[in-house]
Order: sequence, then C-alpha cells, then structure tokens
Amino acid sequence: MLRIGLISDTHIPEAVRQLPPEVLKAFEGVDLILHAGDIYSLDVLDELENVAPVLAALGDDDYPAPDRRIKETHILELEGLTLWLLHARHMLAYRPDTHANKGHPGAGEDHHPDIIIYGHVHRTEVEFFNGVLHICSGSPTMLHYHRGLGTVGILELNEGKANIQILQLQKSNRN
Repeated sequence: MLRIGLISDTHIPEAVRQLPPEVLKAFEGVDLILHAGDIYSLDVLDELENVAPVLAALGDDDYPAPDRRIKETHILELEGLTLWLLHARHMLAYRPDTHANKGHPGAGEDHHPDIIIYGHVHRTEVEFFNGVLHICSGSPTMLHYHRGLGTVGILELNEGKANIQILQLQKSNRN
C-alpha cells in the first residue's frame, strides 16, 4: 500500500507566512507528497520534503526558479494506477468522455489516467466520472479563498484500488 499526501494552493507567504504545522502532522507516515500548484515559495516543498519525497505541478501563479520537483504535469504509474498531477483541470487536453488526450505532454494516444489530482479551485472536489477519479484536496491556507486552516488529502493506493480521505486541519492544543 502507498499513502500519498495531497496538497495544493498553499500561497505562501501571501496567505500565511509559513506552512501550518498541522499540515506536517497530517502527513506523518505518508510515502509521497503531491502538491498541485500555486506553491509560491520553494521553501514549502523543502519543508514538505522533510516528511516524504515531493512532486509538484506548476501553478498559474508560480514563478519559481527551476526545480527538479516541479513540472507542468507529472504522469505517475503507482500501484497499478496512472495518476496525473497538474494545477488547473480545465486546462486538460484530456477529454473524459472519450479518453482521448491528444496533445497532452507525455501522454500517448491510448494513455489515459485513472486518477487526476489538481488544484486551482480552492475547494475540495472528489468526483468519479467515465472511469476517472478527479481529486482536489482544497487548500490548507485559503479554502474557499478565506485565510485560515483548510484541508489536505490522503490518497491510499493498493493493487489498483484507490481510497481518498479529505482532512479538515484543526488547530492543535499547544502548551
């Protein structure tokens, strides 16, 4: 089984100065973290990488220095499933009604996703249609464009099956 932390739209330091510690706590024990863009600061990826390896999609507001972790789209084969990680789902050349994806970078004619992980909308969305699971974990810092603790996701993959859990971050009781 593979546990993947899902996060997007951190907007740091615009939304908040630094990644909320509740994010790191939620991601304890994950094997991989996927950030669906609008990172703003590479420090976010560095901090997440203290928990697990990180891959990120380039957000429409991201202008980072070149970084090996960031691509416009990541296409991953994990636990018998094909995942696409990108920022804005509406920019897809993929058409879920036909599974055609001509023009999508890195994708062949018959290469279609089982799961699309995206951001951009600042709200949680988990939709399954035409055989494809679409997941947006929301934002941990600007859910529905309101500053404050928001959401992240935990995606579990096991032998071709996927289970998604969206977590509402809660302030921890600190002494």
